[in-house]
Amino acid sequence: MPYLSLTEEEKKSMLGQIGVRSFDELIKDIPVSLRDPKIVLPSSLSEPEIQDLISKLGRKNTSTRDALSFLGAGSYEHFIPAAALEIVGRQEFLTAYTPYQPEASQGTLQAIYEYQSLMTELTGLDVSNASHYDGATSLAEAALVALKHTDRPRLLVARSVHPHYRETLCTYLAGTPYTVEEFGFDGKGNFNREEFAAKLDPGVAGVIFQTPNFFGNVEDLDGVSEKIHANGSLMILTADPLSLGLFKSPGEWGADIAAGEGQPLGLSMEFGGPYLGYFVTSRALMRRIPGRLAGLTRDADGKRAFCLTLQAREQHIRRERASSNICSNQALCALAACAYMTLLGKKGIREIAEINWDRATYLRGKIAKLKNFEVDLTQPIFNEFRVRSKRPFVKVEEKMTAQGIFPGVLLESFYPELKDQFLVCATETKSKEDLDRFVEALAQC
Repeated sequence: MPYLSLTEEEKKSMLGQIGVRSFDELIKDIPVSLRDPKIVLPSSLSEPEIQDLISKLGRKNTSTRDALSFLGAGSYEHFIPAAALEIVGRQEFLTAYTPYQPEASQGTLQAIYEYQSLMTELTGLDVSNASHYDGATSLAEAALVALKHTDRPRLLVARSVHPHYRETLCTYLAGTPYTVEEFGFDGKGNFNREEFAAKLDPGVAGVIFQTPNFFGNVEDLDGVSEKIHANGSLMILTADPLSLGLFKSPGEWGADIAAGEGQPLGLSMEFGGPYLGYFVTSRALMRRIPGRLAGLTRDADGKRAFCLTLQAREQHIRRERASSNICSNQALCALAACAYMTLLGKKGIREIAEINWDRATYLRGKIAKLKNFEVDLTQPIFNEFRVRSKRPFVKVEEKMTAQGIFPGVLLESFYPELKDQFLVCATETKSKEDLDRFVEALAQC
């Protein structure tokens, strides 16, 4: 497509329509330092020189292949079968675009349909969409569904829900008549039941929980859905999908919507993305699901065929009536999750979940014996847990990283009251030797 520049007359006409006199007036709210960066481009390089430059830049990053990582907090290191990577790398999937023409996209549509079927089984709910951008936006979309379905103005969200998710939710609702209220957590890091009950009133559209929560605790949600539904509200639950191989599913807890991050299902950490937001609901909310939904039907000859169905997106219906105006699916990431779950199967997913629990439980028990660190051994966890340091975490992190170990995520960055507490994660990628090395290094801090 050729580049067609604008004439001065066309520029003036466009600016006039917008209601400004010049381009500078149009962008006046952008700081001058950003408007005039004075970019100096280097001279061109040959192909070998470019390859060498990129290799040098890449070596500046320390990856989990170079260091022992115990980082978690929403992005997790898991083993990905080679077969799953091979399937995702096939040209038919890797280069495929949105399947607007079902007759030419049966493979992509079937892969999405299979992903949806697997997610409904994993979460214990009825209907899944074809995915969202990531866990944070998926949870925000779930909140919008609750607000529109109940026609109520307020949302309650546990403060033990991932901080980035809560920030994204507030960004989604900025400039709207809707409000978000948080309820806190107790000394053990579990949601505060008394505060939750006190804030649950007829103005609440939905309540959002996370289990395992941001601190790694597996929450006890017995009786919660009954209280929420008695109030006429919806229950929204976000969870690490791998943990569902071991613990109760959102459906079993009585949740109306399960929405969260699917990265643990066959996606590498990749500097934070691209990831996969899963979104699964009860049948009652089926027509309010945002995003794409692949369905199974029959063609004119009676043969099985796949298509996009219930297309309540801004591209298919009036914008003001759309379930969402900004959501989209991550088809290739959903395919990776589909391949991962299919290769592992029900038994394999449970086994991986058990190994994650085993590794984290073993590590927590070892740290509990160290004099300068404290952990709560009474809390049920999945693959991460909270550690209290009697010494500044900055010093601990400095000593650990010098030995090629990333010790964990500082919680004080998100919760100022949790000074020198950090989150430690151990998945199936860590051997007993790795865990013991971590404890030995930590004992020297």
